[in-house]
Amino acid sequence: MLIEAPTTPRTDESLDAVIVGAGAAGVGIGVVLEALDLDSYAILERDEVGASFRQWPEEMRFITPSFPSNSFGCRDLNAVTTDTSPAFALDCEHPTGEEYAQYLRGVVEFHDLPVRTGVDVESLQRHDDGFVLDTSAGVVRSRFVIWAAGQFGRPNDEPFPGAAHCVHNSRIDSWHAFADECADDPVAVVGGYESGIDAALTLTELGREVVVLDEEGPWQYRGPDPSEVLSPYTSQRLREALERDRPITLTDGARVERVDSDDGSFDVVCTNGETLTTRNRPVLATGFQSGLGPANSYFEFDNGHPRLTDRDESTDTPGLFLVGPQVAHNGQQFCFIYKFRQRFAVVADEVAARLGVDRAPLDEYREKNMFLEDASCCEPDMCDC
Repeated sequence: MLIEAPTTPRTDESLDAVIVGAGAAGVGIGVVLEALDLDSYAILERDEVGASFRQWPEEMRFITPSFPSNSFGCRDLNAVTTDTSPAFALDCEHPTGEEYAQYLRGVVEFHDLPVRTGVDVESLQRHDDGFVLDTSAGVVRSRFVIWAAGQFGRPNDEPFPGAAHCVHNSRIDSWHAFADECADDPVAVVGGYESGIDAALTLTELGREVVVLDEEGPWQYRGPDPSEVLSPYTSQRLREALERDRPITLTDGARVERVDSDDGSFDVVCTNGETLTTRNRPVLATGFQSGLGPANSYFEFDNGHPRLTDRDESTDTPGLFLVGPQVAHNGQQFCFIYKFRQRFAVVADEVAARLGVDRAPLDEYREKNMFLEDASCCEPDMCDC
């Protein structure tokens, strides 16, 4: 069920669990709680279901492929439940952000999840043996909070002086519209990981010359973990573009120091002494800021990652759990959907145990390999060829 925020704030409400965020992580963990027959929980979303996906440039697509393989015991890589497949639902292999948001909304409606849209969590306080959430729709008290809000609402758009002259890739509605407004100068793309290379490839397909600036040059490296190197999908696209002599220049060892602007042109100044001057607004593919909004102070951090127990609970605040792309264990990032969905049942199992709820429905997640309790098996070095 999708419930719009009421015009008049509610009085205090008490629940067993609150999920903050209705993206892939929030919807996925919500389905697991629904399978446990929890009737005292809610999913609070400040915008709409799948909002961060709807903000993608319209040309941007998933780098992980979707394939309807459930009947053969293999989950679709982009599915958030045991019984759905974006490939089957959308009839496409690499969905756009808008298409994937439609899939998530379909999951919400199919499972009748208690999603409340337009509800912003303004603050989070620890109180007695639970939490108090001040929201734009009233006060909610909950024994458990599952933070699934992700970080994609906070673009890293101030990485260096003069970045205000640039535009972050997440703020581009359409690369076609951006390209149409460009002068006949190169477009500087700052950042050479997935979003930067995707932006560069799309712009070159639209006839624009692009220069990608990155200190490390990740396009040069191969590895088994797409969290650390370019995915095979992006590497293939890049290789084909270069073979076709598309106007794309890849510059490694180039850390941008600042961007100056004068008389309608932009000077992208790098620490290696090189400067790229262009009349086109530089594009920032610099990722997103770390942090967990109102929940941030209730987590300890280690090298930018929230410190978690083996049940994905805050090491600093009992009862507060994390699901989604910021989950990390033993140096392994669970930032792809096919990774972090493996932990939904782990969190739900812990919550159910403390509530005294029958956990038998979680057996299905074990049987379908979506219950990863031992993260030590996630070793990329195990892939040798």
